[in-house]
Amino acid sequence: MSNVRYKALELAISRPKRTVTLPSNKVSDYYGSLTFNKAVMREYLSKEAYDKLISVIEKGDKIDRRIADQVATALKSWAISKGATHYTHWFHPLTGATAEKHDAFMVPTATGKAIEEFSSIQLIQQEPDASSFPSGGIRNTFEARGYTAWDPSSTAFIMDDTLCIPTIFVSYTGESLDYKTPMLKALHALDKEAVAVCKYFDRNVNKVYATLGWEQEYFLVDTALYHARPDMALSGRSLFGHASAKDQQLSDHYFGTIPERVVDFMTEFEYEAHRLGIPVKTRHNEVAPSQFECAPVFEEVNMAVDHNQLVMHIMEKVARRHNLTVLLHEKPYHGINGSGKHNNWSFMTNTGDNLLSPGKTPKSNLRFLSFLVNILKAVDTYADLMRMAIASASNDLRLGAHEAPPAIMSVFIGSQLTETLDAIEKGSARDQAVNGTFDDVAIDIPKIPEILLDNTDRNRTSPFAFTGNKFEFRAVGSSMNCAKPMIVLNLIVADQLRQFREEVDALIAKGTAAEDAIYRIIRKYIKESKRVRFEGNSYSAEWIDEAKKRGLSNISSTPDAVKVMIEESVISLFERHNVLTRREMIARYEINLENYIKKLQIESRVIGDLATNHIIPTAIQYQNTLIENVRGLKEVLDNKTFVRLSNNQMLNIKEISEHISIIRTLVNEMVDARKAANKFEDAPQKAAVYKDTVLPYFDKIRYHVDKLEFLVDDEVWPLPKYRELLFIK
Repeated sequence: MSNVRYKALELAISRPKRTVTLPSNKVSDYYGSLTFNKAVMREYLSKEAYDKLISVIEKGDKIDRRIADQVATALKSWAISKGATHYTHWFHPLTGATAEKHDAFMVPTATGKAIEEFSSIQLIQQEPDASSFPSGGIRNTFEARGYTAWDPSSTAFIMDDTLCIPTIFVSYTGESLDYKTPMLKALHALDKEAVAVCKYFDRNVNKVYATLGWEQEYFLVDTALYHARPDMALSGRSLFGHASAKDQQLSDHYFGTIPERVVDFMTEFEYEAHRLGIPVKTRHNEVAPSQFECAPVFEEVNMAVDHNQLVMHIMEKVARRHNLTVLLHEKPYHGINGSGKHNNWSFMTNTGDNLLSPGKTPKSNLRFLSFLVNILKAVDTYADLMRMAIASASNDLRLGAHEAPPAIMSVFIGSQLTETLDAIEKGSARDQAVNGTFDDVAIDIPKIPEILLDNTDRNRTSPFAFTGNKFEFRAVGSSMNCAKPMIVLNLIVADQLRQFREEVDALIAKGTAAEDAIYRIIRKYIKESKRVRFEGNSYSAEWIDEAKKRGLSNISSTPDAVKVMIEESVISLFERHNVLTRREMIARYEINLENYIKKLQIESRVIGDLATNHIIPTAIQYQNTLIENVRGLKEVLDNKTFVRLSNNQMLNIKEISEHISIIRTLVNEMVDARKAANKFEDAPQKAAVYKDTVLPYFDKIRYHVDKLEFLVDDEVWPLPKYRELLFIK
C-alpha cells in the first residue's frame, strides 16, 4: 500500500474517539445565549430605545443617532460580559461565503492604560476595504473603498469571542457587492405587493413576511483520508474514483442509525448552533453512505439565510474537532447521490395567516388560490431566471442525476389541487359573474379541504413542489448561499402580484365586482401557466421530450443559464423593484462566469497533476512489476508453458499501457485546450470555450484512471478509494 494512503487509513482507524462534554441542562436554558435577542435588548436598553429598535426591525423605520448610541453601548456591555474582546461587521460577499474583519474594543489612553469603546459610528458603518472580493468590474483593485452598514433586522451574535454585527456590503459609489442587499430589497418588494393583494380579502393585513426553512445536506469524511485526496482538498470533490462494490444500492443508510462518531459531531454542532439562536431541530442519515441532513424550524427569510451561512461555518469548525471534514460540494462522489439545500418557502401576514394555507371559508380559499396561481404564473414567466438562481459549476454535476431534480423548471402541486385548477379552467365555476355575488362564484369552485398537508404524495423529482402549506425549491445546491434563490423567488412573485393587482383593478374600474374580477384573472393565469405544471416523474426521458413540446427550457450548464441575467426584460424586472441596477446585473453576470471559469481551471489543473504525478507513475511501477514477473517466468519455464501461463500477465501489461498512453494524450490535449481558452478576454466566450472544449476531458480522463484503479495492485494505489472514503469508521 502506498505510504500516504496507508498512513491516512491507519490514522483514520486508530485515532481515539473524541469525548464530547456539553452542559447537562436543557437546550432551552442556553438557547440564544450568544445572541443580542429581544430578551437581552429589554435588559440592556431603555424602553424608548427598545421600542424604537423593535420598530426599526419590524417596520423598517429609520434609527436616529441618539438611539443608535444607546444600542452600541448596550451591545458593547453585553458582548464584554460574554467574554468578547473584538467586534466585526459580518457580511455576505459574492464569493458565496461570509466575511469579517475583527477590531478590538480596546483603545489606549494617555495614561498608558486602555479602555473599551464602541460607538454608534462603529456600529452603523465601517470601511473594511475588501477590494479583492468579486465585483464584476464595479471596482478596480486600486480603488479600495467599500462600506458595510448595519442590518438591524438580523440579530447580532458572538462567535469566538467576537461580537458579529450582520451588515450589507456596498461599493464606494453605492452598488451592492453582496447577497444581503438585493435580498432585503426583494423582500421589501414582496411585502409591498403581497399586502396590496391581501387588502382584497382582509383590510387588517399591513405586513407580509417571507419565511424559509432550509434543509442542509452534506457529506462527512475522515480528515486524514480527505487530506490524502488532493482533488477533494483543492476542488471539494473526488475527480477520480472507481465505484465501491457497495454504496447506496441497499438504501440501508437512509434514515438508519446514525454512526456514534457522527452523533457526537452532531451533538456538539447543535449545541453551538442553539447558543447562536439557530433553531436546528432535525437530523438524519441521507441516502448515500456518509451523507447526512439537518434542518431548522422556519424563520423569516433574512434571518434564515444568515443562520444557514452560520450553520455551514459551524459544521466545518466542529467537524475538525472530531477529525472529520464536511463536504458541502453538490457532487463529491461520482455515481451516487449529490447534496442539495431544499428551500421551503412561504409567507405569513401580521395577522398570523400563512398565505399558502387554504382556509375554512370560500373567501379565504379564494385568497389561497390567488397566491398559489400567481406563484405558478411567476415561475412560468421566469423559469429561466429560477434556473439561473441555482446555477453553478458544481450544481451542474448534480441536477438530473441520482434523485436530484432536473434542470427543467416545473412545478408539482398534487392531484387534488390539479383537479381544482383544471375545473376552474374548464369553467366548472362561473368565469363571468359580473352581476352575481362572490358566494355564488365560490360555491361552484371545487372545495379545497381544510387540511391540505397530506392530501397528496410528495414528488421528490420536482424542482419546485407544493408540499402542503409551502413550496419546496429542491434544486438549490448544498454549498450555495440561500439568498441567491431567495432574491429571485421573492422578486418574481412580487412582480407577478403587481401585475395581478393591476389587472384586477382594471376590471373593477370597469364595474366588475372585486371577487369576480379576482376569479376571472385567476382563471386566465391558470390557462397561461398550465405548461409549467407537471405531476409525473421529472427524471424520465419522456418528461424531457414533453417539456420540449411545452416550450420549457432545459438548460444544462451555468454559462447558458446565467445569460438570462442580461436580458432586457430581466434587467427591467430588477430595476422596476429597485433590487439591482443594470450595472449591478451585468457585474453579477460577469462574476458568475468568472467563478465558473475558475472552478473549471482548478479542476483541470488538479486532474492534470494527479494523473501525471500520481496515477501514471503508480501504474508504471506496477506495470514494471508485472514485466519483471514475466521475465522471471520466461527464465524458469519452457517456451510452451511460458506462453500458456504468461498470457494473463501480458494482457494486463498491454491494458495498463493502453490506459497510460490514453491518459497522457488526453491530459496533454486538455492542457492545450485550457491554454487556448485562457487566451479569450471576453468572459462569456471564455466560459463557453471552457464548457465545450475543456470540461469534456474530465470524464474521459476519469474513465481511464478509474480503469487503472481496478487493474493496479491495491497495495500501491496512491489515493484512498471510495470504499474507504464512504464508510466512516
